[in-house]
Amino acid sequence: MAGHSKWANIKHRKGKADAKKGKLFTRASKEIINAVKQGGPDPKNNPRLRLALQKARDVNLPNDNIDRLIKKASEAGQEAYIEMQYELYGYGGVGILVDIMTDNKNRISSDIRIATNKRGGSVAHPGAVAFNFDRKGVLHVPKKYAVEDTLFLAVSEAGAEDFIVDEEDFIVITDPMSLESVKEAVKHLRVEQFEADLEMIPKTYIECDGETAKQNLALIEWLEGIEDVEEIYHNMK
Repeated sequence: MAGHSKWANIKHRKGKADAKKGKLFTRASKEIINAVKQGGPDPKNNPRLRLALQKARDVNLPNDNIDRLIKKASEAGQEAYIEMQYELYGYGGVGILVDIMTDNKNRISSDIRIATNKRGGSVAHPGAVAFNFDRKGVLHVPKKYAVEDTLFLAVSEAGAEDFIVDEEDFIVITDPMSLESVKEAVKHLRVEQFEADLEMIPKTYIECDGETAKQNLALIEWLEGIEDVEEIYHNMK
């Protein structure tokens, strides 16, 4: 397990589009509904719901809204959202994964087509991009809330696979099955604030020159503006 290494972005951090509180609320609401539909309304017995509730609180979704969503999702008439993933090629051979949660597959298909028409790139065949990514648990712990050596030891003993130091955060990588135990280890240190989620980590990265990177970021920002887009991952270094 590496103690230190330079970190190429795990995923493109949310930009201007996610600054809109209404869109963040919509995404959090969808995740709660799907989590309840798949695993029931009790977060103690539903790990996915626990994660969805944490995300909702992170974006300050009011508790009354959360309670209404859980009740709504428990009703037989409430349909779950369709979860899907688009695989795209950006500029310079960069691979892009776009996680979708939608109630209208035709609408999102049109939105993705418009994005590539406006900003370039192309839709890849299923598996053509995804094979180069692994799903991992990822924790971002702001440096100001933790002591490096103490955190490193705690997460190592809890089953973390990698520990990375970047400019602002300590980044902990885990097997998905170990995410909960590593989170508990961090909480045990009384760390005040951290982010934890399942993410797609590239196995290899692609170097891009300035112009190519700019074109890829323009495409990614357009995709981020689509309401049904949940997360975007890429392997541009």
